[in-house]
Amino acid sequence: MSKGRPLNTQDRERLEAAIGYSFVQKERLDRALTHASARNAKGSNYERLEFLGDRVLGLCVAELLFDTFKEASEGELSVRLNQLVSAESCALIADALSLHLFIRTGADVKKLTGKHMLNVRADVVESLIAAIYLDGGLEAARGFVQRHWSARASRVDGARRDAKTELQEWAHAKFGVTPSYRIDDRSGPDHDPRFTVTVEIPGIAPATGIDRSKRAAEQVAATKILEREGVWKSVTAPDL
Repeated sequence: MSKGRPLNTQDRERLEAAIGYSFVQKERLDRALTHASARNAKGSNYERLEFLGDRVLGLCVAELLFDTFKEASEGELSVRLNQLVSAESCALIADALSLHLFIRTGADVKKLTGKHMLNVRADVVESLIAAIYLDGGLEAARGFVQRHWSARASRVDGARRDAKTELQEWAHAKFGVTPSYRIDDRSGPDHDPRFTVTVEIPGIAPATGIDRSKRAAEQVAATKILEREGVWKSVTAPDL
């Protein structure tokens, strides 16, 4: 992560080459990489861009899946969409682009380990998509998504079921019990809430997930157990 300063010309050119898009208004790229904790970031961080980018990403991925899987049912397309726009998938895109090298944050955020920074990495990808959309229009944003999501969208395991369903069936088969979910906390403003949910299964350690909705947080918590227990392959994260 950067020390809070805007990108210099060399870093900007390096990043634009990686993402495949050159910004007309360079300040949009700086804002897309600026966490609210960064010094002098008030009013110019990526939070609003993240909101827009989430919607643009959803549209572009939905189009991609609709065109790629012409015989797929609505249910299969929905499962694939949910996986491709998840925080885990977005964080992997961020890692592939080495975005963690350019994110501007404050000192408190810098102290967190890479694993705890998954949501920040995912948020920056969404804000970057919004910045591209505002700078170059929907075609530019669509091009970015197609370049970086097409291979993932075509994978056979892209139709993997949601984590809650997978965890419930695993828990039934292994322990004969149903996982229970508990809301521990709700924080943040109404337009950008954060839910903290814990999932418990008798016989193993619980897991906690944080996301923008109760259901999404439950999915994060369920995924943590599935990965920890070796049911699903774990998503790795770089040290930031």
